[in-house]
Amino acid sequence: MELFAGKLAVLPLFRGLSPLQIAAISRCAEPVPYNPGAFIIEENATADGAILIVSGKAIRVSGPGVSPPGETVQEGSLLGETAMLIETGYGSTIVARSPVASVHIARDALLALMLEDPSIAEILMGNLSARLRLIADELRRVDELLGCPNVAADAPQPGLAA
Repeated sequence: MELFAGKLAVLPLFRGLSPLQIAAISRCAEPVPYNPGAFIIEENATADGAILIVSGKAIRVSGPGVSPPGETVQEGSLLGETAMLIETGYGSTIVARSPVASVHIARDALLALMLEDPSIAEILMGNLSARLRLIADELRRVDELLGCPNVAADAPQPGLAA
């Protein structure tokens, strides 16, 4: 359990949570082992939570930007993290290449935990928002390098007269 909680604590999404909050999330997670060749997640399948790869080797074989033979998925990777918070589908297929130890953090369990401790929701949403802002900033820089017009800058702002 400590090894798993330690892997959660270093993930960007969970930064700022207290050790007690990380332990509570760890307690609501379920261990799920995978044998070599097993599908850990499948592209476009309905996702009901996230999966943390605790140990073992896995490979991403389909999804955006994947080219054969695929990409290695590192131990400590959190797959489908947004599925812990909202209804969504998985964007890639991940296959176990060796025995894989993982834990499943179900959305229902995490939402129940956030109802008990709303500060968990505040921290997770703040971390997710910060990461989305970084992605948006990076996309704007790419647009500038490519000479694309900044559509967002030209759009009317909510509450302001156009």
